[in-house]
Amino acid sequence: MTSPGESFPGGTSVSLLDVYADEASDGVCGGSPHMHLVSTECYIVTSGEGALQTIDGTGFRETALRAGSVVWFTPGTIHRAVNRGDLRVVVLMGNAGLPEAGDAVLTFPAEIVEDAEAYARAATLSPADDLVARAESARARRDLAVNGFLTLRKSVEAGDAEGLHAFHAAARALVQNRAATWPDIVRAGPLRQAEASLAFAEAVSRGEAEHLSDARLFAAPAPEGDRGFGMCGRLTTFDLR
Repeated sequence: MTSPGESFPGGTSVSLLDVYADEASDGVCGGSPHMHLVSTECYIVTSGEGALQTIDGTGFRETALRAGSVVWFTPGTIHRAVNRGDLRVVVLMGNAGLPEAGDAVLTFPAEIVEDAEAYARAATLSPADDLVARAESARARRDLAVNGFLTLRKSVEAGDAEGLHAFHAAARALVQNRAATWPDIVRAGPLRQAEASLAFAEAVSRGEAEHLSDARLFAAPAPEGDRGFGMCGRLTTFDLR
């Protein structure tokens, strides 16, 4: 019987996030607004304070964040992390591997999101060996996403959901070609773990517990190197394989 403990519980990923502290184009400090199409994401705030601004089918919302806050949001939730002082977060991301496979779309203005080549140019950062240029391109990417986010926010606050629906449609079209591998990622991660756990539960209900002999402890190695430039801030993802 395959053990579900060979990867992190739930088939999730774990990252350390320092939310960007510099001002965006609207004067608000924080990250790049974006949306995931398949994965649920969770923030566990470890220090500082800030907010999570979200847009979904119910409209715009701002949720306060402080040390000890735990918030999560489902696929389709456009989210923007706002840093109001040393905001640091542990991020749990459902379906480990999906973000790396392209399960995120930034809220660039509509004419960019609807053009795959323009989107790729706007989303691509400068090479990693030039930290100054990479940081500048991350800021430019963030500010462009903020511009689109503010347009969507204005629309939903006015009671007009047409722009949000158009963004959903454009995001779906943008990722469709690369999504071919996504079902396999889900099957190999959370689905595999759920099936193994179900098999264990059924075995115990029958009075069997042979899987207990295969118990093991797993520990992730400490992350090394500089944190990368993620969408929300400087990011380090643990290797949980």
